[in-house]
Amino acid sequence: MIGKILIANRGEIALRILRACRELGIKAVAVHSEADRDLKHVRLADESVCIGPASSKESYLNVPAIISAAEVTDSEAIHPGYGFLSENADFAEKVIQSGFIFIGPRPETIRVMGDKVAAIAAMKSAGIPCIPGSDGPLGDDPEENIAIARRIGFPIIIKAAGGGGGRGMRVVHSEGHLMAAITLTKGEAGAAFGNDMVYMEKFLEDPRHVEFQVIADSHGHCVHLGERDCSMQRRHQKVVEEAPAPGISEEKRQEMGARCVRACLEIGYLGAGTFEFLYQDGEFYFIEMNTRVQVEHPVTEMVTGFDIVKEQLLVASGKKLSFAQSDVRLRGHAVECRINAEDARTFIPSPGLIEQFHMPGGPGVRVETHIYNGYRVPPYYDSMIGKLIAHGEDRQSAIARMRTALNEMVIGGINCNIPLLLDIINDPGFEAGGQNIHYLEKKLGLKH
Repeated sequence: MIGKILIANRGEIALRILRACRELGIKAVAVHSEADRDLKHVRLADESVCIGPASSKESYLNVPAIISAAEVTDSEAIHPGYGFLSENADFAEKVIQSGFIFIGPRPETIRVMGDKVAAIAAMKSAGIPCIPGSDGPLGDDPEENIAIARRIGFPIIIKAAGGGGGRGMRVVHSEGHLMAAITLTKGEAGAAFGNDMVYMEKFLEDPRHVEFQVIADSHGHCVHLGERDCSMQRRHQKVVEEAPAPGISEEKRQEMGARCVRACLEIGYLGAGTFEFLYQDGEFYFIEMNTRVQVEHPVTEMVTGFDIVKEQLLVASGKKLSFAQSDVRLRGHAVECRINAEDARTFIPSPGLIEQFHMPGGPGVRVETHIYNGYRVPPYYDSMIGKLIAHGEDRQSAIARMRTALNEMVIGGINCNIPLLLDIINDPGFEAGGQNIHYLEKKLGLKH
């Protein structure tokens, strides 16, 4: 078993990883920026190392500083969490070249899945259904691009091959706007991702976002843990997630889960990962694969009873998965709300001192957060300060518990998005289930 892990992240996911280390008897090293000295996991870790100023570029994205911290603390492995360097193939490669274990997939897998064109080709080869598209990068020939668009059928969407997080995408409804959209997206992609390659797909107008959780070891075993519905989104950012997805039959779940497992085995996947799909008219279409632990992994843990982060650590240590596919049973329903330090109406971030903090409780309620009374939320990072998860015997009871928990939660001194989350939880459309990815933006009066 790995004896000491460096956690190359911050906030709630760093604390989550620390807890898994504690359960397995693994020592944990926290790295932090100058602005994050008072983070909960930094105080609780066996050792801590400051790796730079508040700026992410000079700290959490500073590869030499992270690897140096691992060296001086005699760490054996590095866990990247999510965000920051978690899906950076070059980082994973440098970690391994420096003599450490990277807790995640192999660098070559991250590289293929990070290139959307290559990922789609790999998934098609593995039998995963994909959205009709250009089947490769777009060139500069207008006639050829128009012909591709006509074959697919408008509306289409132009996407950056190296994109992510909702950036590098543009919807086109007619031929007259096609070439301008391609040029603009290429320019944005080159500036944002250092890769101006773009491709074209059919734009689905009424899809849901449904994703499958998988985990694989180095002994040829892979399992899926069912699916999550993440359709409550604002500007491609998830707000509320749930498991299992409403309206997905057990037959369809097992069919798609088995396909995801086969794809993992075919590409030699290692560790935890997520296949993201658009789901429309009873069919799944692959979007991308996230080669890391997801923000929303707790809803899957609540309905399956398995600890995804602990399995990551076991698999990285060279051990077999602690369970088989036949052991996976979905029990009840779970809902997760992302708690953000931001204005509930304008979404403007709200850093500052937390003057009051009360965590909700009760049966089936779980809180994942790094904040505490007297903690100062810094202005330098993502505004998410926690996650609230509620589990019940069915969807209705999970929603009822979430409603109670949101009303009970107190975060004073800063603005947070609890009023928006209550609005969603109390919304008749959400209560009915199965809404598409545009539902929340339409409800909020935002363009999509």
